[in-house]
Amino acid sequence: MAFNHLPAGVHDALAPLSVTPVTHSVPMAKNHRSDRTPTDPASRPAPGAVLDRLASGPSRASRITHTEHLPPREGRHAVWPDRIRAEVVAAVRAAGIEHPWAHQARAAEHALDGESVVVATGTASGKSLAYLVPVFSTLLEGSEAPNGRGATTLYLAPTKALAADQCRSVKELSHPLGNSVRAAVYDGDTPFEEREWIRQYANYVLTNPDMLHRGILPSHPRWSSFLKSLKYVVIDECHTYRGVFGSHVAQVLRRLRRLCARYGASPVFLLASATAAEPSVAARRLTGVPVLEVADDASPRGELVFALWEPPLTELHGEKGAPVRRTATAEAADLLTDLTVQGVRSVAFVRSRRGAELISVISQERLGEVDRSLARRVAAYRGGYLPEERRALEQALHSGELLGLAATNALELGIDISGLDAVVIAGYPGTRASLWQQAGRAGRSGQGALAVLVARDDPLDTFLVHHPEALFDQPVESTVLDPDNPYVLAPHLCAAAAELPLTDEDLALFGPASEGLLPQLEAAKLLRRRTKAWHWTRRERAADLTDIRGEGGRPVQVVETGTGRLLGTVDAGAAHSTVHEGAVHLHQGRTYLVRSLDLEDSVALVEEAAPPYSTVARDTTSISVLETDVEIPWGDGRLCYGSVEVTNQVVSFLRRRLITGEVLGETKLDLPPRTLRTRAVWWTVTEDQLDRARINPEILGGSLHAAEHASIGLLPLFATCDRWDIGGVSIPLHPDTLLPTVFVYDGHPGGAGFAERAFHTARTWLTATRQAIASCECDAGCPSCIQSPKCGNGNDPLHKRGAVRLLTVLLEGAPEEKEGDPREEGAPGAKEAEGRNESAPEGKEAADEAPERPTGDPAEPPKAPPSP
Repeated sequence: MAFNHLPAGVHDALAPLSVTPVTHSVPMAKNHRSDRTPTDPASRPAPGAVLDRLASGPSRASRITHTEHLPPREGRHAVWPDRIRAEVVAAVRAAGIEHPWAHQARAAEHALDGESVVVATGTASGKSLAYLVPVFSTLLEGSEAPNGRGATTLYLAPTKALAADQCRSVKELSHPLGNSVRAAVYDGDTPFEEREWIRQYANYVLTNPDMLHRGILPSHPRWSSFLKSLKYVVIDECHTYRGVFGSHVAQVLRRLRRLCARYGASPVFLLASATAAEPSVAARRLTGVPVLEVADDASPRGELVFALWEPPLTELHGEKGAPVRRTATAEAADLLTDLTVQGVRSVAFVRSRRGAELISVISQERLGEVDRSLARRVAAYRGGYLPEERRALEQALHSGELLGLAATNALELGIDISGLDAVVIAGYPGTRASLWQQAGRAGRSGQGALAVLVARDDPLDTFLVHHPEALFDQPVESTVLDPDNPYVLAPHLCAAAAELPLTDEDLALFGPASEGLLPQLEAAKLLRRRTKAWHWTRRERAADLTDIRGEGGRPVQVVETGTGRLLGTVDAGAAHSTVHEGAVHLHQGRTYLVRSLDLEDSVALVEEAAPPYSTVARDTTSISVLETDVEIPWGDGRLCYGSVEVTNQVVSFLRRRLITGEVLGETKLDLPPRTLRTRAVWWTVTEDQLDRARINPEILGGSLHAAEHASIGLLPLFATCDRWDIGGVSIPLHPDTLLPTVFVYDGHPGGAGFAERAFHTARTWLTATRQAIASCECDAGCPSCIQSPKCGNGNDPLHKRGAVRLLTVLLEGAPEEKEGDPREEGAPGAKEAEGRNESAPEGKEAADEAPERPTGDPAEPPKAPPSP
């Protein structure tokens, strides 16, 4: 793809190449995998030397704001429990693994004792082996039963790619065991002729929560022989089950436990997680059963050099004349190019599919100028590729045929790509857990590694690169989920009733909110009470009532008018602001204009064009308080948490000249409003507080609006959310509070737990918000502090200094926060919550949105509540 097909603005300030190939030798960390010796270890470059090379170009060194050195760590061996079958130990040794790490042996002991356990250790620490060894030993014993299937295991992965990768690993490791371990993937890609064999004979079935929800549980009579023998349920990458998706998976697992009990089984849950805060608490909330914790990582680790990198300011100016930094995408493309020239095997992680393609194209173009053969050694990796394409890319990277890969978080999970030297992370991925997961992809064979976090022009990224202690001195976040969310729970009660009539004894399994929902489901004619049980009453499948990924409705298909070709899809909630009539739509580096949006048929018709402008949706947002759950004094003001109703309507769009952002015109739109009932945190200030902060009526709206924007930008540091998962509204006089008020709300029906987390961490959250605004070097506000990419009314009004003074006075009255997890049982307003994105929705693009007055920062996408 040629450079002239890229969106305008990509070329800005592309730094000239100034590096030459270099290699350095570095001693290898000892590893128990003798078959995983890195290719050409003598040529492994030292991470510090690689970073010096990257920083050696003009003005490069000043872009590094901090360098953290994590020293290498020796591993601690143990022995497998005596109860592990000798054949399994021999198979593991045949794979080159002489001794387990201490945490692997401990987890295996718990599994054999029938105790559910979560292994929460670092990337490449051998979590898979910790559960595979006891599972194989149990399956081997089960294969000696008369029917050859005395024990079965169900493996759940958040993605089909990870399940397929794990299936290959299981077959390779279990090969010496013959037919005792019969592993098979059961998902939407499984041929129908194979499915019956899997149901009847496979004893290690790998699938995903979606297939469990829609395919296995509704057809449980056909799975009866598998379920009655179910000994273990393995939940891999369990930190990805957070927010609405995690809440759905929690209820799917409760449905699974209910059916297993019906068939006389009580499986043990074995969970694997990246390092997480209180993993046993999160695992218990996810599964509903007590879970022990193994978090002491005994595996070795090579040296890690972690650099924080801030792109320079350009000569360009954005909204209100604010300075604009060079994009993280362009900067990451340069770094990937330079690393490839050095011969350093690298991955650049980027948040969107489009960004991955863009970095790949820019790097290929730049490498072609240096050495035409190098351009072929960089590629993109993202969701949407065919499985065989992704496997080929993984193999090419593993073998060294590829030196560089620009990847979305589709590569973040446990797919084995050992042998990387460096990772470039283009923009903070949303959580510390995800950051360490991505950084841990390098150095997986025990050698030293380099990680570089490139900051976006965003309040959170800017805060982090100037406050490294927030990354390196803090534990990873608590993951947040809410299985009691009625919008989540209601459809699963229906699905459970369709699987087996729902009795009063079952309600404790689904949580305390279930009893109150049943009469509502009966009134909606979804369930009917007969004698002692609730029955599903309709012909359609109850499992189809909800999409557990929380996509919020039928996706809108983007179709090219001239050819009828399907270009892609857009989430239903994002369609109003991204593919409205007249919108500029980007796809694979090409530009299209939307000619029409049919909401009834969920189709947007587009045609290729090259307009000299971009489009930005403008909308209005109003919010009303339905119920206040908790209210505490903050000086004279109040901090509250409860239920709200948000009404959002896209009313027009702006055409802005490319690069300069100059507004060329505004066009009205006629789109219906959308209503969202959700959970929110909000705070109020009084006249006395405004006087102390020297906030007069002329700057009140701008001060509140600026504080709202920055607080939304910083919340992902305290809750496992993305800024697109949350929204906000600020208003100088709210009709429900009768005071100046700032709201921050969950962008999902019924809430996702993020606003609740914000309520309980409000002091530290808003302190960081104030610090981020005050420490920014701009004069009147910029994207690094108070301007929001979602504010469709031109980030107006905003008042930077007023926001700092307002937050200063507000925080003077903030009560002390309790230590520990504020969402423990018994905490005010606490609910069952927990379980990390990724896998956050891949490829979610920023949609510029927000209202007139009251000013707001809507969630992306605001989802309409489903009929239960």
